[in-house]
Amino acid sequence: MKPTDEQTAAVDAFTAGDHLALQAGAGTGKTTTLALLAHATKRRGRYLAYNRAIAQDATTRFPRTVLCKTAHALAYAAIGHRYTHRLHAPRRPAWQTGQALGITKAVRIGDREVSQRALSNAVLRTVTRFCHTADEAITRRHVPRLRGLEDSDHHAELAAHVVPFARKAWTDLQYPSDGTVRFDHDHYLKIWALTQPRIDADYLLLDEAQDTNPVVEQIFLAQRDHAQLVMVGDSAQAIYHWRGAKDVMTGFDGTQLALSQSFRFGPDLAEEANRWLHLADAPIRLTGTPAIPTELGPVTQPDAVLCRTNAGAMAQVMSLMAAGHHVAMAGGGNSLHALALAARDLKEGRRTHHPELILFPCWGDLQDYAAHDPAGRDLQPLVSLVDTHGTDAILTAVTQLAPEAYAQVTVSTAHKAKGREWPRVLIADDFAPAKDNNDDQTDTTTPPDPVDDAEARLAYVAVTRTRQRLDLGGLSWIRDHLEGSPLW
Repeated sequence: MKPTDEQTAAVDAFTAGDHLALQAGAGTGKTTTLALLAHATKRRGRYLAYNRAIAQDATTRFPRTVLCKTAHALAYAAIGHRYTHRLHAPRRPAWQTGQALGITKAVRIGDREVSQRALSNAVLRTVTRFCHTADEAITRRHVPRLRGLEDSDHHAELAAHVVPFARKAWTDLQYPSDGTVRFDHDHYLKIWALTQPRIDADYLLLDEAQDTNPVVEQIFLAQRDHAQLVMVGDSAQAIYHWRGAKDVMTGFDGTQLALSQSFRFGPDLAEEANRWLHLADAPIRLTGTPAIPTELGPVTQPDAVLCRTNAGAMAQVMSLMAAGHHVAMAGGGNSLHALALAARDLKEGRRTHHPELILFPCWGDLQDYAAHDPAGRDLQPLVSLVDTHGTDAILTAVTQLAPEAYAQVTVSTAHKAKGREWPRVLIADDFAPAKDNNDDQTDTTTPPDPVDDAEARLAYVAVTRTRQRLDLGGLSWIRDHLEGSPLW
């Protein structure tokens, strides 16, 4: 296929030696464009992929002069292989690891008792969060905020207990032969990053740059003095800030170009995508391919149902199964299974080890938190689902999930749908706006709440997963929202 003018401009900038940030909208052929860049030179390149599957696919599309790896693969070759013995060590409960580190008793913070198990879990999560950053040492900012202890003073008190043990855990992880803390892949990536590594290549291609962890950003940008840097991604698809990812594209010191012609869908869907790009204050707008007749309207037999939350996905799975469909869950049902087990523990009067619910002593406490605390609003769908169906019914539904290849419909969260596409897509009803936007619709004196840009980015990801027909479903409210005007 003949390159577009935008792709040709990217090749020209690359061959001129520019450091390059390429904003690539949904379905605009970013991997094809990167392959065009690589084929335009005989220099040695490295393609840094978001995951192993993408790296393996890229190997078939790039010339032999380009080595396609994940950052973890590079780190393993340099340092991680020394820790093979620890990587293969058996799993152990977090509380046992915490006990070995010296965590032997609970602490009380505010009106919450933080058990030994909860403290141990927080210590290990602190180390993981530190590994995703470019920081040189563990500090209180790496300590996760626990449900029920979101207040700044309470978090500071928690951090005072957690940080010393987290630093002790990090010291333990430096020993290749043996240790107390279970060693994983993020640990050797961070250890490698701290050595300030030099990647031997003439140019680097960083894919999915909008979701890059700061530790990978640090490694990538440090190659600038000896290698040409090219990053590609879609700032409007930066949906992983909550787990430490960072959009490194908009502030990058280099030539800024864009790919705006989508080959996935037609003009009508591009117009809907642009509505959300406008709300997300994104730097690009999309153009659909006229030859692709993508439609917007009701979908009675979707290939995929996209949800806002895991609880919403669980509700969709049960509803579709009740209607007699063979249902798959994108990424499998492990996350749903873990939530249901956690809910069952709380309902039966036991504390749970699930990191989201670990501080709640019983189901009633979680019900109250979800109903009345603004920080717990996203847990309300889970509470309603469990109260309506019971945990046994949910666990049974998870065991009946089908492999995607044999399913009639796939249920997915929008996060897990990223990078995927289906012919017919339905947006689930848990994308409905906050209650404030749904209050008295006859009150025209008070404007509705503004649309949060993070929610707009997630909606943009959801609506651009389709090729043939999209049912806006739970996002239809945007057409009545003042900010949802198509005039951008």
